[in-house]
Amino acid sequence: MASENKFPAAATALEEYKNVEAEMSQPEVASDPNKMRKLGRRHAELAQIVTIYQQYLQMNEDMEAAKELADEDPDFAAEAKRLEGELPAVEDKLRMALIPRDPDDASDTIMEIKAGAGGEEAALFAGDLLRMYMRYAEKRGWTYEIQSQNATELGGVKDVQIAFRTKGTVAPADGVWASLKYEGGVHRVQRIPVTESNGRIQTSAAGVIVFPEAEDDNDEIEIDQKDLKIDIFMSSGPGGQSVNTTYSAVRMTHIPTGIVVSMQDEKSQIQNRAAALRVLKSRLLAMKHEEEAAAAADMRHSQVRTLDRSERIRTYNFPENRIVDHRTNYKAYNLDAVLDGDLQAVIDSDIQADEAERLARSNSAE
Repeated sequence: MASENKFPAAATALEEYKNVEAEMSQPEVASDPNKMRKLGRRHAELAQIVTIYQQYLQMNEDMEAAKELADEDPDFAAEAKRLEGELPAVEDKLRMALIPRDPDDASDTIMEIKAGAGGEEAALFAGDLLRMYMRYAEKRGWTYEIQSQNATELGGVKDVQIAFRTKGTVAPADGVWASLKYEGGVHRVQRIPVTESNGRIQTSAAGVIVFPEAEDDNDEIEIDQKDLKIDIFMSSGPGGQSVNTTYSAVRMTHIPTGIVVSMQDEKSQIQNRAAALRVLKSRLLAMKHEEEAAAAADMRHSQVRTLDRSERIRTYNFPENRIVDHRTNYKAYNLDAVLDGDLQAVIDSDIQADEAERLARSNSAE
């Protein structure tokens, strides 16, 4: 069929989709959770292509049938014309679905939020961002787990690390990384601080870093125990005071890269060590993927690694109840709702800009 030949990659995806379904039905595969999870993710990824491709094939079939009967019945002529007019939009959807996605889109995500310039006010804003992301996760049906947190006595956050995860297998477009990867960078706030007695608006910032969480069975990264320096200390609460009498907190340093991971929120030293190792593996995997992407001249949206206010991605203006994403020029006057977790419209502006860029690259390569 000519319609099949026009999109050979889609036909290949359909064939793989059927093969994956057959493999998932095998008893030896069904009893292997790790293999089922990987196949389930691939199945969900291919399903997005297959659904549109089958719609495209059916539309072509219906259009050809209507054309054959057009001379006999004007209703069929009208139907053929309608389908012919709708077909280009479906073809564009299929082209978009066939563009390779970020391979980590379906992955769970680890986020770090750090207060930048601005003292206590910056820490309070970092706490606001933490609550915003937790409420956004709740609206998306995700789970979250605070892995480490250094809070202030006024309820702010000097730094925090939190993991966001989906429940079960999801399509890449619905994965945590697919949305939260755009949050990396400097977030700037403009408001009158609670610590300001003269009512002056102050600008401060918080930095956000995100990276995909490595799965336990991921074999891309091997960590040699000789490359690790592990320090054990007491967990601390607001202001640095000890919150327990046992040395359960763990600080893990990867000597070759200098990456440091601290973990104190688990109940035991063994649990904190395991959690720290998982986060370290995730950070090393993210570093590896970034290096590979840079080598292929296809770097993901860059994340600002410093807390320089000039390198901001978003501004939160409290007096005007305004939020601005500086990468997409998105602007809205519903900051209160955004901070309550209604973040999707802001993220969608980044997703749409990214998709437009990927589509343009794909068209230029044809």
